[in-house]
This record gives sequence, structure tokens and C-alpha cells, in this order.
Amino acid sequence: MSVEQPLWRALAGYRVLTAAYAVGVFGYHADAYDRDVLGAAYLAVLAVWTLATLPRVSSAARCTPRFLAADLTLALTGILISPLADTASVVRPTLPSIWVAGAVLAFAIKGGWRWAAAASLVIGAANLVERGALSRDTVHNILLVTVASIGIGYVVEVARSSERALAEALRIEAATRERERLARDIHDSVLQVLAMVQRRGSALGGEAAELGRMAGEQEVALRALVSSGIGVRGGAAAAGAEPPARPARGGADGGAPGPPDLPDLPDLSDQAGADAGAPVDLRPLLALHADGRVTVSEPGAPVPLPPGAARSVAQAVGAALDNVRRHAGASARAWILLEDEPDAVLVTVRDDGPGIPAGRLEAAEAEGRLGVSLSIRGRLRELGGSAEIVSIPGQGTEVELKVPKR
Repeated sequence: MSVEQPLWRALAGYRVLTAAYAVGVFGYHADAYDRDVLGAAYLAVLAVWTLATLPRVSSAARCTPRFLAADLTLALTGILISPLADTASVVRPTLPSIWVAGAVLAFAIKGGWRWAAAASLVIGAANLVERGALSRDTVHNILLVTVASIGIGYVVEVARSSERALAEALRIEAATRERERLARDIHDSVLQVLAMVQRRGSALGGEAAELGRMAGEQEVALRALVSSGIGVRGGAAAAGAEPPARPARGGADGGAPGPPDLPDLPDLSDQAGADAGAPVDLRPLLALHADGRVTVSEPGAPVPLPPGAARSVAQAVGAALDNVRRHAGASARAWILLEDEPDAVLVTVRDDGPGIPAGRLEAAEAEGRLGVSLSIRGRLRELGGSAEIVSIPGQGTEVELKVPKR
């Protein structure tokens, strides 16, 4: 909802209440007016106008400049004919009384403090003409309306500017999330396949070697594009220069990658009884990763999560296991522990590999290798969770994934 919408509702209520107040003041002092018919006719028009134009003061789009001009003209008319109805000046308030402030406030909400200042000056001049003298009460009333309308107009301008900034920030955030999602998908599929083609082509030789070389070039270019698209800091790839040579083996996201040996996760949207909002049990998705070298430990009761969250967690676990296969060796073992806490779901992936050398994760990210930053941490960040990686050289690596249930 627009931040200025409550102001329009308040203005509509103010106009109705002040119109009723003006009619009440006139009725209470009706005997004091010399031309009460003139006053009654004007206030009847004022009341009908106020009720008929309530839709006009419901939003900025409906409150047109033509309506504002007509509204201000009605207020000026009431001020200027007040001496004709009250020739002896027995009744001090003008016929529209404080209703005229509503006309000025409409200018403030519609056009900001500049429009409010101009309308206030016009109303102030009409009051001076009506009084015929510059009295202290008149100056006080004019200043009160002017300061209030300018202040409200300024607040409206600030609110509109803040609303535009918020909308732009949300647009940028949505675009960034989409870029990160695409980068994760590219890393988990296309880059892995290109790396496999390069490695197999180099091993086969001949025409396959040329195909592998071209696949390697495309992998480097695609990594540079993905890295620059999500703002990876530093790195030759992000700058468009020749990227550093890939180490033969290494830490996380480091060595010559092979194709991901991950199980195909089921499409949760097609599961019987699992509609868009129905939670699903995370345990079967993690059980797909179990084999002779991966042990899965889980609670006896279901661990429900929304379908999208469950699939993202399972994919993050798959990415962590892929790192174990590629960097800890074929003989490395891994353990998956699923814990269901009152306010969060914890998944821990631990291996007995050589661990990650200090600074290797940061170096891999700078080189455009985004397996940890996107496939693991990026997925958990989108779920409002976190991914903590603890690794001691020679003692293996532990990845802890935490997903809030709410």
C-alpha cells in the first residue's frame, strides 16, 4: 500500500468533519446573520460538494488539478461572501470556517510543499481582504495553516521519494536473487559438463582434444560471466583478463572437476498430495545420497519443510558431497546428520578427507569457482538460513546447514 494513502483517508475525514462544523456554527449563530439565506445557500452547496467529491480525495490520481482549482475557488468564495452575510461582523468565523484548511491540505498531499505554500498564500490574502485589516488573530490563523500545509507537503515528498527508493531496492534485490539462482544452476550443470568434456577430450586426444580445448575456453568465459554478473570481488575473471590456471587438485572448488555424481532429486511439485503450500518430509530427499561411502542419520519422525526449501537443502547437501568426491578422494567417507530442532532444521555434512587449506575458499571464489558461495551458501541465504564451513587441514571438513522453520 502507498505510504501516502493514509493521508488521503485522513483528508477525506477532515473535510467531512469540518463541513459539519461549519454548518453547526452557522446554525448556532443563525440569528446573528443579516443575510442568513445567503449563508445557508452557500453552506448547502459546501456540504453537497464535500460529500460528492469524497472519491476525488481518495488518491493522488483522482485528485486532479482541475478539482483542486474548483475546491480552492469554493473556499475563496465562502471567505469573501462572509461579510455580506454577517455585515456587523458579529460572528467572527467565516462561512466555511476551518474547512478551507482541507482545500490547502489537498494541495499539499497532491503536489508537495510548493503547491501547499501557493494555496496557503491565496487563502491568506482572501482572509486579509475579508477582515479589511491586519489583526493578530488573522496573522496567527494564516501562519498556522501555512506552516501545517507546508510541513505536510514536505513529508509527502519525502515519503514518495522513500517509496521510490524502496521499490528500486526491491527490484534490484529480486534481480540479484534471480542472477544468483541462474549462476547456481549453471555451476551445478553446465560448468560441470564443460569441465568433464575438457578433461575427457584431453585424455582421448585427436579431434576430441580440440573439442576439449573449445569446451575449456567456453568454461572459462562462462565462469567469468557468472562471476562478474553476481559481483564476485577481485579476480582476473571478473575483470575480463586471462584467468589463473586451474590447479590439478586442491581444496574446495579447486581441482579438475568431473561430472557431478549426484542422485536426481524428485520434482516435489508432482508428488501426490504435495501442493504449493504443503510441507514435505526432508528425510527421503537426503536418503537418496546414501551409498557405500555416505551414511545418513536422521530422526525417527518426519522433518517437514516447504517443498522449495526441502529441495534447496537437498541440493546444497548434494553440492557438499560433490566437493567431498572431487577433493577428498574416492576413498573418503561422508556422514549426513539431520536434526529437527524446535525452530530450525540442521543438516551437517562431515567427511574424513584432508580438509580445506586456509584461504582456499576465498581464492576459489575470486577465480570464479562458486560451488560453495552459490550452490551451498547462496541456497541457504535465500531460505533465510546459514551455512557454516569448518575445516581443519588433515582432519576433514564439516558443513552445517541451518534452515529456519518459519
